[in-house]
Amino acid sequence: MKLSRALPAMLAAVVGMLMLASCESEAQGPVPSTGDKGALTIEFDNIVGDKNLVLGGGASTNGAGEDFVITKFNYYVSNIKLLRADGTSYVVPQDSSYFLIMENKKESQFVRLKNIPAGTYTGLEFMLGVDSLRNTMPIERRTGVLDPGGSMMEDGMYWAWNSGYIFLKMEGTSSKGNPVNSKFYYHIGLFGGYSTRTVNNTRIVKLGFGGLKADVTTSKTPEVHLFADVQKVFKGPGINLSIGQYNSVMSQQPQVTAQIADNYTQMFSVDHIH
Repeated sequence: MKLSRALPAMLAAVVGMLMLASCESEAQGPVPSTGDKGALTIEFDNIVGDKNLVLGGGASTNGAGEDFVITKFNYYVSNIKLLRADGTSYVVPQDSSYFLIMENKKESQFVRLKNIPAGTYTGLEFMLGVDSLRNTMPIERRTGVLDPGGSMMEDGMYWAWNSGYIFLKMEGTSSKGNPVNSKFYYHIGLFGGYSTRTVNNTRIVKLGFGGLKADVTTSKTPEVHLFADVQKVFKGPGINLSIGQYNSVMSQQPQVTAQIADNYTQMFSVDHIH
């Protein structure tokens, strides 16, 4: 008799536990795609190996065994796509998809994407550089971080004489640098050419989030934290870059720029999402 009276209570408890487990499972599952919109932030955190990049800071050693100190580190990110697990993607409208990441401007390292369809994203893709279409558009169509104004003696990222953007600019000092001032310069651009064909140093970077997910909702803005490792600019699949051999690389050395571009494509990794 006692067991029969306790049975309804036990059944109720079991049903309650099952409902709770179901709710928890749903809460941890993917956010379904709806007509709602949200936002997502991508942080580009520049590092040197296992250390934070500090301009003019302590010396590091590259893959060729040479000391170096970075004094400038800028690069363009464009044509961003957010990837879903089912193979579909959301393409950020191109006019809103050009960003100049600058180590000396902290705010530039946070790329804020708005009007993103709510849902779960499992990776991202972007171009390192500026595509040929935008490179050849009328000047008035190139505004914001694409404004070609500015001085090459400062933070200019545009070759006025060569009509093209500098995709990555890395400068510094080294005992193996220029014998006169110890400096080195790597200004990597070239989009394929307008009237005269050149190498195309735009590169696509595709990163999966692994077991991580970025759930975009109307009330939740995930932040994808990426590392960009300067050491990978020196050593990668393209070239083991020696400052002693190449203390200055610009458009006049197209094949070397292409090798460096192959290197810096590998410098990005996903650290965490919050």
